[in-house]
Amino acid sequence: MNKRIRKLIALVAAFAMLFALAACGASSAPAASAPAAAAPAETKTFKVGICNFVDDASLNQIVENIKNQLAALGEQAGVVFEIQEDNCNADFTVLDQIIANFMADEVDLMVAIATPVAMAMQAATEDNQIPVVFAAVSDPVACGVVESLEAPGANITGTSDYLDTNAVMNLIFALDPDASVGLLYDAGQDSSTTAIAAAKEFLNAKGVSYVEHNGTNTSEVILAAEAMAADGVTAVFTPSDNTIMAAELSIYEILAEAGIRHYAGADSFALNGAFCGYGVDYANLGMETANMVCEILVNGASPATLAVRTFDNGIATVNTEICEALGIAFEDVAAAFEPYCTAVKEIQTAESF
Repeated sequence: MNKRIRKLIALVAAFAMLFALAACGASSAPAASAPAAAAPAETKTFKVGICNFVDDASLNQIVENIKNQLAALGEQAGVVFEIQEDNCNADFTVLDQIIANFMADEVDLMVAIATPVAMAMQAATEDNQIPVVFAAVSDPVACGVVESLEAPGANITGTSDYLDTNAVMNLIFALDPDASVGLLYDAGQDSSTTAIAAAKEFLNAKGVSYVEHNGTNTSEVILAAEAMAADGVTAVFTPSDNTIMAAELSIYEILAEAGIRHYAGADSFALNGAFCGYGVDYANLGMETANMVCEILVNGASPATLAVRTFDNGIATVNTEICEALGIAFEDVAAAFEPYCTAVKEIQTAESF
């Protein structure tokens, strides 16, 4: 092989090697890629623990409206309220365990339905300062859960179902100026303390004598209602007392058959058979309680400065079935009540709203 042929072969081999290297480099170079899509923002979740004190129409109505309103507010704000709900059924050992469970689950806020639950949550959160929003605490200042309605002062605030007792007394005597009165309540209920004291003051000033009967459970309340019938009273007053509320379905026929008009501090009493319930709209109270939860968790409001919310007490709810049983026309009742109410509403007996 001459020199020129050898040189040509070497040149061809060099070109072959060059192309091979180029091909290898091309196959190993990273391919251009489109920018990665941004991950969707994670939805903020707030854990809310709700504890009800007892199973009754008033408090159950509050709980349902809190849950419904929080669901609506969560959609509006783009957040999720994860609700843990429980009921201690007036058992304070169970109540303490429910609160401990909420804290173990690291809830962001606790909701207390009724005064005993609010007081227990206040004590349990004194050190950890978990926010607490209460609902249906009749006198939050007197029971010591807040320093004042305008400035609660710590980690707890909420809504009050304060009852204008004098307004209920006016209804009693508007319908029957000569009414004889009985006071039916649970002496251990903080929600009754202030209202019963106000009722006694009103009756004493009017020179009207009265009888009192108490009960701490449904069996005792039934006996108390029978005692009212034996006493011959024509009207019975009960504040927004959870013990009597829980027993209302068991006593309303006893009172109606004895010709006794039962006046109480919530429309749910009338739903369960009382003659008249007067006071706050518990559906609205539940919604406002949820609004306060949202203000604290989503908007960063401080319970210490978020004023306790109260409501106008101007609605009388009258059970038309009891009117008929007592031989009283609803139209006559409404005419007597209207000067003392913002509204007079009709209702019929049922277990729940």
